[in-house]
Amino acid sequence: MPEIRMHTVDDSAGRVEVAAGPAGKAGAGQVHIGARGSAYVGLIATPEQARELAAALLRAADEVDSALRTEPVTVRAGELRRGDVRSGDRTITVERVKIDGNTAQITWTSGPGRQWTQGYATDTDISLRRRA
Repeated sequence: MPEIRMHTVDDSAGRVEVAAGPAGKAGAGQVHIGARGSAYVGLIATPEQARELAAALLRAADEVDSALRTEPVTVRAGELRRGDVRSGDRTITVERVKIDGNTAQITWTSGPGRQWTQGYATDTDISLRRRA
């Protein structure tokens, strides 16, 4: 599972660890989220709570990005990667990229549960709000 380096308010480096239970004090069917810095803080969440936390973090990140909005970046469809966010009013994120010859099959997500796949020529320019 991912381990993410972050900084605390006092600017000390820390790590956030995420693991499916049983891990730490999380049991089977739970998610362990641990923040290690000058002290260790462990959280235990149900899968639903973990999804709510992830959604809240995404909304906060999008809000900050919108406030710091810069000029969109243009990349070719064949160079898209998971996490890229399409420019526009709605948050549309690349979930998956599959290249098949000269065609890029891009799976997009928008909001909870909305997902679709579109095919583009690999050299098609796609405007992005944010690059992953």
